[in-house]
Amino acid sequence: MDRITATKTARLANECHQKFSLSDEVKQAIANTNREKFVPTGFKHNAYKLDALPMGSAQWISSPLTVAKMTQYLEPKGADRVLEVGCGSGYQAAVLSHLFRGVFTIERIESLMIEAKTRFRDLKINNIHTRTDDGQNGWIQYAPYDRILFSASTKKVPQKLFDQLSDGGILVAPIEIGSKQVITSFKKRGSSIEVTELEACDFVPVLDGVQK
Repeated sequence: MDRITATKTARLANECHQKFSLSDEVKQAIANTNREKFVPTGFKHNAYKLDALPMGSAQWISSPLTVAKMTQYLEPKGADRVLEVGCGSGYQAAVLSHLFRGVFTIERIESLMIEAKTRFRDLKINNIHTRTDDGQNGWIQYAPYDRILFSASTKKVPQKLFDQLSDGGILVAPIEIGSKQVITSFKKRGSSIEVTELEACDFVPVLDGVQK
């Protein structure tokens, strides 16, 4: 990352931190991720604003503040592997790559996954593993995961994802409750799940199946 970009990403991390208290590790992960690389060409001038931006396939790249919050809610310290449902542009996965040894990200829209993989390669991020699939199935091959993150809203977290979460692990998802969405944290304690509602949010919904 060149010095100008590094200055912009550091400023972005500080802005996020002013709006929502971040741990040093999460703040640094935001500062170390080149957001411009994940933004559609016509929106480069908006890359460092705290706004969600449109991208291909009627999807959105989350606001950096939302990404920072979701990352903070995952409580990444001491965790090793994270599964992300909904890769999108890849920006959230890139932030997670600074905090976890292994990032496993699933995207149902093939064209988005191909673009995200290219960005990871260009940025020389080597610890992100990608898969085109319906993320609601999880990725059993590499389970269990210490953390699971939904980057899209859902009415209900599928049981198979709780099955792929390690004991003591945390799953964070935007849950649809009526017409609202609430970021919710699920902590697995043996056979029980401790549920905490965190804050209102606005994400695109999880959809079924794979789009070629």
